Amino acid sequence: MLYTVIKAVHIIFMVSYFAGIFYLARIFVYYKDTDDFEENKKQVLREQYVFMARRLWNIITVPAGIIMLVTGLTMIFLNFGLMKTPWFHLKLTFLVGLAVYHYWCWKKVLQIKNLQGNILPIENIKLRQANEIATFILFLVVFTVILKSMVIEYWWQLIAGFTVLVFLIMTTVKLVNKKNKQR
Repeated sequence: MLYTVIKAVHIIFMVSYFAGIFYLARIFVYYKDTDDFEENKKQVLREQYVFMARRLWNIITVPAGIIMLVTGLTMIFLNFGLMKTPWFHLKLTFLVGLAVYHYWCWKKVLQIKNLQGNILPIENIKLRQANEIATFILFLVVFTVILKSMVIEYWWQLIAGFTVLVFLIMTTVKLVNKKNKQR
């Protein structure tokens, strides 16, 4: 029963963490979208976005990530047999990717804070694409956890499906960005 309760808490805080990461990346996009605004509007919005990003990071994303990590490690401790399964190693690999993305987000939060309302030196399209990285990682982790050993067995079908998914999402992002530029 203890393991199941910890798993439930892990899932709840995983959802909270990803909600924070998803919205944080959108805030970066919104900040960048103000580049062409008139100066007063730009300053007000950028101050608000920096405030929102810092609050989201410090109050939701990091605490949820810490609880997600602690409950995940607790589940490994309670069921160390997980460490002997190939699918779990794959999940851990994806989580390393999530840690790298988490670090990138943290650096962006610090960067926009220190910009003091100046332009964020990255292309809008790059931010929009980076916004999808957490989605890809979420797909990979959830499919790996649900399918377990089938992920290893049917790896090529999953890679093909994932490649199509990535292509569709990236194409959609580019089309939306192109449509927004035409306005």
